[in-house]
Order: sequence, then structure tokens, then C-alpha cells
Amino acid sequence: MLIIKTYHDVPSVLDNGKPIRIFVIAPNVPGYPQAKFPGVVCFSEIYQVTGPVERFAGQIASHGYIVACPSTYHEFEGPEPIPYDTEGTDRGNNYKIEKTVAAYDEDATLAIDLLCSLSNCNGRIAATGMCLGGHLAFRAAFDHRVQASVCFFATDIHSATLGKGKNDDSLVRVRKGDMTGKGELVMIFGKQDTHVPREGRDVIRKELEDANVITSFLEVQAQHAFIRDESSKGRWDAALTRSLFSFMMEVFERTVGRDLGSRDGALKPVEHVC
Repeated sequence: MLIIKTYHDVPSVLDNGKPIRIFVIAPNVPGYPQAKFPGVVCFSEIYQVTGPVERFAGQIASHGYIVACPSTYHEFEGPEPIPYDTEGTDRGNNYKIEKTVAAYDEDATLAIDLLCSLSNCNGRIAATGMCLGGHLAFRAAFDHRVQASVCFFATDIHSATLGKGKNDDSLVRVRKGDMTGKGELVMIFGKQDTHVPREGRDVIRKELEDANVITSFLEVQAQHAFIRDESSKGRWDAALTRSLFSFMMEVFERTVGRDLGSRDGALKPVEHVC
């Protein structure tokens, strides 16, 4: 599908009414002005909405989804992308632990609210993100409106070090059951990712399984940032990215791309008689 790009400046309560810019990429089907589509919140890395993030979001939109990309660090600077260099990396990492977890959650709520308010959105919402954005997509799954979250190499979940004070409650909330019985979750990690080592991945997997969260947990032969097609420091794997993008779209198509009605209790294995 063709796509169109725009943005909305939405006031933030926690930032004293200052706006967060949310970029929106949507399908454009000429001749069908009443067409409605599911929505996806796409959370970025520590560099805000860069070229790779916009291209990733654009591909999702071209499959028939309205994609909202929040400017994560609106409290500290404008919506422009932060450079993929040493200074930009340091700046983004500093912002990551200066911003409060409550502010991250408000951004997610505002992005979901925006999608639900759009006349061309049918109100069925999913989320995705990479790196920092993977963690934010994970937290978005606490919102009952989010029916699927696909998280690429989500950082800081295992160590509970997101946000100001480096003491987030993501796994605590999972343990309390805040994600149980809600949407479907997909966690994707590279086995060579030094940001989330094996021990960290094992912690996340165990907490999700113990809480009976509907989860697919994928570990692939890749490093951190392997889906970034620019300034990836030799880590970009285009073929693997394509395969996992298709996996993500199958999840979105099944969970928000089709209206199957409410879930009837827990998933049960299907018995086949030969």
C-alpha cells in the first residue's frame, strides 16, 4: 500500500503541558476515504525517530496499519533524531536514565490515545520497538488496549534499570499479574547481544512463563541492533530482519488485523485424531 506521513503535537501532563511530537505513518488507499486500519505504536531506540526507525514503521504501515512513533525525549530536546555517533549515544543514554518511568508510560498512553482518536483507526492496537523501544513496547503490553507487543532486543528489563533512579518495575508488575490475561507478547533477542546476556534472557523468560503470559521467546544468531539498516557497526542482518519482520506481521495480522472477538479462556492444545 501507499503511505502518507504526518505528525501530531500532543500535550504532556507530566511535562507541564509541553507537547510530545508523535509521528504518524498511515496507509493511503485512493478512492476509499472511509477505510479504517489497526494501529501500531512503534517505540524507537535512544536516538529518537531516526531514518531506520521511520523506514521500519513505514514498512508496517504499508501492510495496512497506522503507525505512531513517539519522540521519546521531548522533555529534553526537539523531535529531531539524535546522531548515531559517540556524542549522540552518550546523550541518548543519559536521557534514558534521566526520564522517569512514569513519563515513559505517559508517552505510551498518549500514543495509544492518539491512534484510537484517529478517524481512520479501528481501535485495534499493537506495539513494537527496538532496544529502549523494545522495553517500552514491553511496558505498553500492560495497557489492556494493546493486543500484541513485539519487542526487539529490549534492554534493561532483566536488570530493572530503566528510567530515573535506574529502578523500574517491569518484571515486578509481570510477577503481580499485570500482564497476565492480556495481549500476546513476542520477545526477540540476539544470542550475541552483550546488552542482554544469557542470564538476563533466562530471567525474563522465567518471569513471563511463571506469570502465564502468552509469550513467544525467540533467540537468534545475531548481535544487538541487528535490524538497524544504518550505522549498525557491522551488526545489521538484512535477511534475518526480513524473516523476523514477517514473523511480527503474522502476529499483528492474527491479533489486531482480524477481529476474532474476545478470547475464550486459556489457550488449550488442539487434539488431532488420526
